[in-house]
Amino acid sequence: MVGQVLLVGITAIVAACLLVGYRSRLATVGSALLLASLYARNPYLVNGGDTILVSLLFLAAFLPLDARWSLRGRRRQGDDRIVSMATAAILLHIVVIYVINAVLKFQSDAWTSGIAVRRIFQLEDFVYVLGPTVAEYPAVLTAVNWLWIAVLSVSVLLVFATGWLRITVVAVFIGAHLGMAATMRLGAFPFVMCTGLLLFLPPRMWDRMDRFIVEYGVTDRLESLARENSDSSGGQSSESTFSPRIRRGVHILTTGILVCFLVTVGGWQVVAAGLVDSPAAGGDDVLSSASWAFFAPDPPNSYSWYVIEADRESGESTDLVDGSEADFDRPPDAMDRYPTTLWKRYGTKIQGASSTHFESAAAYFCDRAPADVESVTIYRVEQPVDADGPVGEPIPQTRATAVCG
Repeated sequence: MVGQVLLVGITAIVAACLLVGYRSRLATVGSALLLASLYARNPYLVNGGDTILVSLLFLAAFLPLDARWSLRGRRRQGDDRIVSMATAAILLHIVVIYVINAVLKFQSDAWTSGIAVRRIFQLEDFVYVLGPTVAEYPAVLTAVNWLWIAVLSVSVLLVFATGWLRITVVAVFIGAHLGMAATMRLGAFPFVMCTGLLLFLPPRMWDRMDRFIVEYGVTDRLESLARENSDSSGGQSSESTFSPRIRRGVHILTTGILVCFLVTVGGWQVVAAGLVDSPAAGGDDVLSSASWAFFAPDPPNSYSWYVIEADRESGESTDLVDGSEADFDRPPDAMDRYPTTLWKRYGTKIQGASSTHFESAAAYFCDRAPADVESVTIYRVEQPVDADGPVGEPIPQTRATAVCG
């Protein structure tokens, strides 16, 4: 336990260094590795937004993130634009995410018939905050369905458009993601994508932001700190310490790494999204569970919750979640059946997994059950839905039983 706490603390420190621009490249690599390690510890808690965050951190390690507004800021002379394989890779990476999603949605009957978003908003364990209110307006949801398909279809304009057209496209995408965050439980995904979309803003937007910051003297203070750091390190740039041949070799190497990354990640997502057949694909495929399909090609046609039934020595059966009599009626809010959103994500991810996961979960609840509990049985209760709401009665399924004591 001490080791895990130490690693989380290191992760927070490295993230703080990245935030303020101190040793940005090292902090970026460290953040990517530590987050990847955290996600690998329990892949059933990971969604597509988490993997996108790691991939963006990896690509950001090749960018001069400390060039402006950082403790180690290095003011560039002349044109501030940076054009490299790294800048192309990170921009293309974001656009590919949207393009793959658009292709999948055009392959879906639910999306092309305009009912996909309406069905998504019937998943009562998924919508929250403004989501339940918006779900009462099917015409609005149908319009959102078509608008999102249209926005995804023009995602290539993020690369090819310029000036105000690009700014408009970026604003539309950011607005869409903020709308998702206000209505659906998507974890970090909307905010990760909003951050990545800032890279597409043209220089005129950043120039205005720069002038605004200069007015408050923030830039002067940062540059003062940067000069102090530069003086303490000898004031010599890393590039001047290497010969042109070495720098050329490093450039070729990094280009190769970035190309391999784009091909590998793109191929993984094409396979995970089911656009091509894969002999290794299966129901318990962790990589597929963290794909970037996002309700495509078809959104779920049901949602589920769990009943943890405890059989006591007295012969009474109770629900360990709320202490009441165990039943399979649809709860007013399915999220009340989960302690946290991470528990909900775990329950969703393992629903198609092998029985081993449920047996481990049953043993976990046995260890934490009252002393008079003889056995614990986990039921997954599925509620089918369509675009208009729940369909039929909940369907309970026995997933695992553990004998306590």
